[in-house]
Amino acid sequence: MNRFKSTTAVIACVALAVGAAAGWLARPAAPQIQLPAIPAHASATASADNFAVATGLVDEGVEAFYFLDFLTGQLKATVINRRDAGFAAYFQYDITKDFDGAGRSPKYLMVTGVVNIPRGKGNTQLARSAVYITDATTGQMCAYIMPWNSSLQAAGKGQLATFYKIGAVPLRADTFVRDQ
Repeated sequence: MNRFKSTTAVIACVALAVGAAAGWLARPAAPQIQLPAIPAHASATASADNFAVATGLVDEGVEAFYFLDFLTGQLKATVINRRDAGFAAYFQYDITKDFDGAGRSPKYLMVTGVVNIPRGKGNTQLARSAVYITDATTGQMCAYIMPWNSSLQAAGKGQLATFYKIGAVPLRADTFVRDQ
């Protein structure tokens, strides 16, 4: 009787193992979805009291750190040099001349966005992101971009330049945002 039980147990174990192996071999192949590679770029924006900061793409693998001082109207940016990991490029612009009606207590908002403006063939080209600054008190928005010399970046040399104003739009005009 014991021999019958042990033979039955062995047969049951072998049948279970064969069934599991057959099930594993007969399983459908997992669907494989091939998606095209999409480069993703993220920027960040933050503000506190009288300051706003943001990051934005300058060139492949290079970002700028933007800084806006609400009290002085100074827009500044700096870029880390890839060769020595130090800040080597500096840009500055006084935005107060572009926001005439801002008054003494402007309420600026600042964001960056990737732009695809033709960059030309020279060493100095335009950065790949623009800085959009809006004064919430007047509804005026201006966009700025900075020149970028990738050869100086590659050589580990510094850059010092100003921003270019690329446009201005009154956002409270009838076509954009209603006045309150």
